[in-house]
Amino acid sequence: MSHINDAKYLIIATIILAILSTLSLLWGQFDISISTFFDYLNHKLFSSPATQDFTLIESIILDIRLPRVLLAILIGAALATSGAVFQAMFVNPLVSPGILGVLAGASFGAACGMLISEHWFIVQILAFVFGFVAVGFAVFIGSMVTNSRSTVMLVLGGVISASLFTSLLSIIKYVADPYSTLPAIVYWLMGSLSMAELNETLLVAIPITLSILGMIFMSKYFDLMSLGDEEAKALGVNVKLIRIVAIILATLASSLSVVMAGIIGWVGLIIPHIIRMAVGPSHRLLIPLSAVIGAIFLLCADAISRLALSVEIPIGILTSLIGIPIFIIVLKNARAAWN
Repeated sequence: MSHINDAKYLIIATIILAILSTLSLLWGQFDISISTFFDYLNHKLFSSPATQDFTLIESIILDIRLPRVLLAILIGAALATSGAVFQAMFVNPLVSPGILGVLAGASFGAACGMLISEHWFIVQILAFVFGFVAVGFAVFIGSMVTNSRSTVMLVLGGVISASLFTSLLSIIKYVADPYSTLPAIVYWLMGSLSMAELNETLLVAIPITLSILGMIFMSKYFDLMSLGDEEAKALGVNVKLIRIVAIILATLASSLSVVMAGIIGWVGLIIPHIIRMAVGPSHRLLIPLSAVIGAIFLLCADAISRLALSVEIPIGILTSLIGIPIFIIVLKNARAAWN
């Protein structure tokens, strides 16, 4: 019966995601009617006669809105899943994808790229590399003390790593050209999906999707690890290996999210909380549902950022404005959900 209920939740959430994705393709500064959209699909998929000139419609959908919708889905799913996994590993409701310094490291790498090169590819590569460097530094610090509180030391290593790379980022901002490079760095740090391109999005979709699927596959181990490391070991779980693989997968997903859209906060913190309160603590459902609900959340936030005002609101600012009041409400019931 529980598996049927799990499937029900996932199916409903997936249907909602599909509907919102379609609406996001239609809504914008230039609205497309549903009838026009289906006429365009019939023309492209089944070679039916064109009822009008679809050149403009095709350009809007394929070049502008589809890459953005796909990227919002990928990043929302990646951040929410990574947040759920980190919270499971550290058994801490306040943990988010930035706990091991990946966001700070990726931000520093991107800022370095903007400082030394005008090529966006260099910026993305450095953001990805320094995201992993920051996590590696955090793990190195955490491994310096090996005792029963190794998880606490790992979190402490993440705090130190994040502080270090945040300080280095401040140095980059201080020496950057205030008329060109500094505004670009500041805007990128606010988070935005406006630079989404279809080829880049499809390319990054492969490792992000594989990371999410890997974390979903490992969900049964997270249920056992929530009992404590000693209990999990007694049940045959290789806790150290599971933790290392989970950190790699979550870091890969969250660092690629930063590479593609800058800093988008609160998704990995609030979405797992909301789902845990709604369906319970079982990670077999929590993690895949986090992926779908995270995608829905960021898709809605992106629609608001595009349509609320005549100018686009950086999505990182919007997720913070939405996430803070939601998290305050969630905190009232967080203890019951975790117990």
